[in-house]
Formats: sequence, C-alpha cells, structure tokens
Amino acid sequence: MKTCLFVITGLLSVGLLSLNAETAADIAQRFEQQKLAALETYLSENPEAEDKDLALTLIIGAKLSSGDFESVPSLLSQRYELQPKGPDADLNAIIQEIVQPMVQTAVITGDRDAAKALITQVKSDFSASPQSSQLNQILDQIGADLYLPGVGDKMEIAFTSTTGDDIDVAAMKDKVILIDFWATWCGPCIAEMPNVVAAYDKYHEEGFEVIGISLDDDEAKLNQFIADNEMPWPQYFDGKGWENEIAQRFGIGSIPATFLVGKDGTIVASNLRGPALEEAVEKALAD
Repeated sequence: MKTCLFVITGLLSVGLLSLNAETAADIAQRFEQQKLAALETYLSENPEAEDKDLALTLIIGAKLSSGDFESVPSLLSQRYELQPKGPDADLNAIIQEIVQPMVQTAVITGDRDAAKALITQVKSDFSASPQSSQLNQILDQIGADLYLPGVGDKMEIAFTSTTGDDIDVAAMKDKVILIDFWATWCGPCIAEMPNVVAAYDKYHEEGFEVIGISLDDDEAKLNQFIADNEMPWPQYFDGKGWENEIAQRFGIGSIPATFLVGKDGTIVASNLRGPALEEAVEKALAD
C-alpha cells in the first residue's frame, strides 16, 4: 500500500510540475492565439458580418500585441473602408485607431508605402470637409516618421556651411558621419551635445565627422553657442526654424534627430544617445 501511495504521489507531483511549467504569459498567449484563430474563422465564414469592424479591431489588437505585423496594414485598410466618410465620420477613431497604428507598423517593418497611401486616401476622402485643413495638419504630423531615413538609406545632403565651406556628404568617402538635426533652443539637444563633442574629439582622427543641421532662426546666437562649446564641425543654417529646408526634406518632426552614416554612405543607426553613440561610431569605423 505504501508503495502504491508513493507512486500515486509521485505521479501527482509530476503532473503539478507539468502544469506549473506554463507561465502566466504562456497561458495568455495560448488563449490569445485561440481567440485570433476563432475571429479569423468567423470573418472567413461571415465576410459581410454586421460586426466586421469589431472583429477586425480585435484581430488587429491581437496581432499587434503578439508582434505579428505582416498582415496588419491590410487589416487596417479594411477597417478604413468600413468607416463612414461623410458628416457622420468619426475622425478621431480614424486617426487614433487606423492611421496611427498604420504609421507605427510601417516604421517598425520598414514597409511604408501602405501607410503613405492611406494618408493620401484620407486626405482625399475628406478634402471637402470643413475640418480638412486641421485634419491634413494632423495627418502630416503623424506621417512625418514615414519620410525619416532608415537604416540602409542614403542621405543626399550638400550645402554651404555657416563658415562658407562647401559640404557634400556623397563626397566624404570612407568616413563615418553623424548628421545631427538640432537647435540651441532645444533642451534635449543641448543636454546631448557634450556626448557628441566627446565622440568627435575621440574619433575624428580615425575618420569620424559630424554635420550639424541647425533649426535655429538666430545665426548670431548659433555661432556664439558653437564657439562657446567648441564645435568645429560644419553647420547648415537657413534661418527658417522648423521650416529648415533639409529638415523638411527628410521629414524631421522632432529634435534631436541623428543619423549615423557608415563608410559605404548608408545609414547604420539613428538617434543614438550617450555611450551608445561612441559604441556605434567605433563599430562603424572598424567595419
């Protein structure tokens, strides 16, 4: 009897260990996948369901939470097609639940065409709306990241610097270049500047360059700041602030915005801060 009880107790222990081996996150993920499969089956069998928009919303949420982004743009486009486009349109829902997730997904995956097309479509569909001007402004702000250069892209930048030197990124062969969009009125830019100066001083002799794109509107103030902080690299200044021509061309919507260009002329990293900047520069110089 004792042997039998021991065997039973052992089996129960193994069973409990097996059950406990699944974490809370595992359980949630398993049921999330079951929910997703059921919803996809429901829409497949009921393509014109009255609650199709709700079903799509739930599917999109499940996919975003699991990091499965591939089909999200198509699902968001389907949601947009279902939305009223007249006076009863819910513009807040369109912006927050469709356009913003579309842009965020595009930035993550690097596939930005669908998001650009959606923004263009929304602008067209509501061009006659009394709110069209405000809507377009919001859409442009949300979509700014779609035009930001990404890893692997090239940045064609040529200008005459504040000191009269002709600068052309394409001509700076075999150099590692930090392109820094900044301004003297930008607190985070100023806080990060000592790290940029330190990286420049440490690696300049090895082939590291910095190019500043200033969004200032006061050239005298800019030049004084550059002198006070010993920033010897070239600066582009056109006095237009946020309307800076180079910043506009690359969709810069917030600063500091930095792009590290490798020796092959393509971007290898962006928005590096603190020690991460020196680490990336050292790696890029070694490649």
